[in-house]
Amino acid sequence: MKNKYIIGLAVVALSFSACTKLDENLNGQVSNSGVGGGNVSSLLGATYAAMIGPYQAPWNWSALQEVTSDELIVPTRAGDWDDNGAWRSLHLHKWAPDHSRISDVFRDLNSISYVATSVLGANPTPAQAAQARFLRAFAQFSILDGWGQVPYRDAGEDVTKPSRVRNAADEIAYLIAELNAIIPDLPNGPANLANKNAAKVLLMKVYLNKGAFLNRAAPTFDAADMAKVITLADEIATGGYVLNANYFDNFAPTNNVLSQENIFTAQNIAGSSGSDLDGQWKCTLHYNQNPNGYNGFSSLSNFYNKFEATDKRRGSAYTGQTNVSGIRVGFLVGQQFDQNGVALKDRKGNPLAFTPEVAIIERDPNHLEVAGIRVIKYPIDYANTGSKKPDNDWVYFRYSDVLLMKAEAQLRTSQSAPALTIVNSLRTVRGASALGSLTLDILLDERGRELYWESFRRQDLIRFGKFLDAWQEKPASTAKYLVFPIPDNQLGNPNLQQNPGY
Repeated sequence: MKNKYIIGLAVVALSFSACTKLDENLNGQVSNSGVGGGNVSSLLGATYAAMIGPYQAPWNWSALQEVTSDELIVPTRAGDWDDNGAWRSLHLHKWAPDHSRISDVFRDLNSISYVATSVLGANPTPAQAAQARFLRAFAQFSILDGWGQVPYRDAGEDVTKPSRVRNAADEIAYLIAELNAIIPDLPNGPANLANKNAAKVLLMKVYLNKGAFLNRAAPTFDAADMAKVITLADEIATGGYVLNANYFDNFAPTNNVLSQENIFTAQNIAGSSGSDLDGQWKCTLHYNQNPNGYNGFSSLSNFYNKFEATDKRRGSAYTGQTNVSGIRVGFLVGQQFDQNGVALKDRKGNPLAFTPEVAIIERDPNHLEVAGIRVIKYPIDYANTGSKKPDNDWVYFRYSDVLLMKAEAQLRTSQSAPALTIVNSLRTVRGASALGSLTLDILLDERGRELYWESFRRQDLIRFGKFLDAWQEKPASTAKYLVFPIPDNQLGNPNLQQNPGY
């Protein structure tokens, strides 16, 4: 059963939704005036609700992590998905400070941070304060990852004055101290609340990415930091998490019941929540599929070819979806069918057969609708489609990521044998053959196979020193693209400095 506390918070939070879209000239913060202990729950609910906009859709934070990578492309299909080149510029690493996606996500992530800070000025209980501080740290980690500098303010500060800004080193130190401080006051669960193990996963990510955040062009990995990653992974392992036999159950409409490996999720309530999670299938499916999609986001064939044929993560039929619409989960390639096995056609009457071949600009009228492998990571909630919202809980952290981070920390400290054991144990559950050896390049591929379309790929590519490489439909790029530019409309804050090269 879904947690009633969060259901209540989600309803209350709707009245605060306007607070999550403010520009930095108002500092994105709810005023502390008139705030008392009676509405702490409302403010905390507003903080959870503020997470929806930047995270629960394929076109916000996820787009900045995935469209910029070797996993995903949004090809221009004649007039469709042109958007003045916004999607092409992400994949090509040609964005500028006025890019709308970059600007909107920066604003919305900072709004989470500021709304969470408002909770702390409203006399919360220690448990409420710990949750708010975790959500603030979660958002600030994303800001650090994307932009390398993080605006912040303390509770009660004058919101008409510019927020202060931490550089990468100061933000890393802050996050480590903050997460360690709040862990004792966080609950043990459930997954849809900020919880102890969620904070430990985030702390793992801080230690693992520390060297990359400090020097993105040439990341280093301190042995003491890697030891922290391993210790935290071992602590999380005591939580009883198990890798699911059916990989896609982790993302299903009832994943709150089915998943044994989800550590931190955002609860969505069938038919009533404000989630944009249904965009995960709308962004990729063709107009003539059920549900009809926007025929846009596609995976690249070189990435798809990293999977073995037996790898369950590559895709299969899925009960509750394939028998309803004919759509499989995972990667959709080749002729598509309806639930009765009837071959589908595109809008021109050609076979609806998705091709591995895709160009960043598709010009052939007989190919543009079918170009590109499509992806269904979250099984479709057919009980809640159209104007309703799905019941699938959004997944932030899974236990498999914890295992792979531990393996990476071991590999980076010359512990290749136990790292290989972890990776092969994971691959066995996923139906892939055992590896004979493990290198950093192989581990990066495995993280891609396990975590595709989960908003980690750009971060991983930077940490592994691959983000500037050439790949399908993208030439090699220059070092300035290792961070996003501070949006033009945020530079009114004199404490923010434009990142080099922009």
